[in-house]
Amino acid sequence: MKSPEIKKECVKTLFNTPFLSLYDLQYSAGKHYYDASRRKQDDLLATMSDEEFSSFMADAVSLCVIIKIKDEARLFTFYEYRYPVGRFLLSPPAGMIDDEDKKIKGEECFKAAAIRELYEETGLRFNNATDTFKIINPGLFSSPGMTDESNAIVLLVLDNPDMSNLSFNNSCGSELFDNACLLSKDEAKELLKNGRDHNGNMYSVYTWICLMYFVSDLWQ
Repeated sequence: MKSPEIKKECVKTLFNTPFLSLYDLQYSAGKHYYDASRRKQDDLLATMSDEEFSSFMADAVSLCVIIKIKDEARLFTFYEYRYPVGRFLLSPPAGMIDDEDKKIKGEECFKAAAIRELYEETGLRFNNATDTFKIINPGLFSSPGMTDESNAIVLLVLDNPDMSNLSFNNSCGSELFDNACLLSKDEAKELLKNGRDHNGNMYSVYTWICLMYFVSDLWQ
């Protein structure tokens, strides 16, 4: 089946803020679809060529952070306040890939963003000599029926980090964090089984990915 063609000249900005915009994608005469995006109008995925689409960079990174203390591994999660649902939800550290990160070529771009977000959101430092970085997936869509936002999923394994540095004091803007949870494999399995966090609330697809990646031992 031939897909609709969305041309740049047929896209209109309906609402614009510094962080999120709403676009009208007119894909045929009198037919419209709507796209909530972090991207500028001339950089929307909907209007990219196949070549551009195959090489675009994700908007953000979500971090699967595994803490190794002696011979025990724990998955680092915390509770982050998510304004659209009005709740603190169990979450992995995550954040936007900024303009400075994008100046770095290849995988190092994701690594720079991940290490910065790790420190900003947890106070923990990545040690290049002892710790491990890996790209799990360079870009996943969370809800492509509503938004073109994508997240790269990356693995950070911290080997005996100084947990006394754990702090939420470096968070910025509207970010609110609470109650760090270092999950054992059994605890992670229970969260997967229940489909709810410790407060009985649903969690994001990125939390589910990190839980699954941890319990499956794919990180090893």
